Amino acid sequence: MLEIKKLETGEVLATINADTLAGADLRGLHLESADLHSVDLRSARLDYTDLVSADLSGANLEYAVLIGASLENANLRGANLSHARLGDGNRSHAATLMNANLEGANLTRTDLRYVELRDANLRGANLTRADARNGSFCRANMTGLCANDTLFIDANMRDVDLHDADLRFSHLNDANLSKADLRNANLESQDEAVSTVINLANLEGANLSGAHLRNVLAEHTNMRRANLTNADLTNAVLGGAMLRKAIVTNANFEGVELATVTMDFANFSQALNADIPSYKTNLC
Repeated sequence: MLEIKKLETGEVLATINADTLAGADLRGLHLESADLHSVDLRSARLDYTDLVSADLSGANLEYAVLIGASLENANLRGANLSHARLGDGNRSHAATLMNANLEGANLTRTDLRYVELRDANLRGANLTRADARNGSFCRANMTGLCANDTLFIDANMRDVDLHDADLRFSHLNDANLSKADLRNANLESQDEAVSTVINLANLEGANLSGAHLRNVLAEHTNMRRANLTNADLTNAVLGGAMLRKAIVTNANFEGVELATVTMDFANFSQALNADIPSYKTNLC
């Protein structure tokens, strides 16, 4: 027999007739502010469970089902959520983690479709091969995040802090990254056949200074007013991209085809290795 108690007060929130919570059915329970620190919840069913402000730091939630769960302000620091299901193909069924602490959490291969992570702390978390399509990360702290081969297609990542993040081989097609901080972020690939994809993404006003963008696919990407100072865009594919009023000081455009790039009012005289077609006008 196990008791799940409330933080600070010790009030019993639920009594489970089992020796472990691994694989337990906790669906729909009210576990607000529960003390689940370092608990083994592998493969547990937590669908639509109230875990608002719960302490799940260091907990093992591998393969757990958290569809529709409420995790606002929850502490998931260092938790293992590998292969967990928090998302669904339907927005109304996705978990909510607004302002949750996921610093250093393991989210490899996690289903985060439509999940609400506004203002969450994902500093140093691992989202490798996670499915975060249509997820909301607005204003999230994603500093030093590792997200290799991750799906961020159509995600809302406005104002996120992704500086020093590793986003190699990820897909950010149609993602909203306006005003995002991508300083020194790594989106490059050495193999042109396997590239990070940011086609049609919105990077207006984003800070990409020092970003590694070698071989990135960025067709029809909006980078108006973006800061690309010292960025490496060697062999990037920028067909139809918008760089109007972008800052390109010391940005490396070696091997980049600029024929269809909108680059008016950007000072390409300060860019490196830019092969500018003669018909381009309104360049600073």
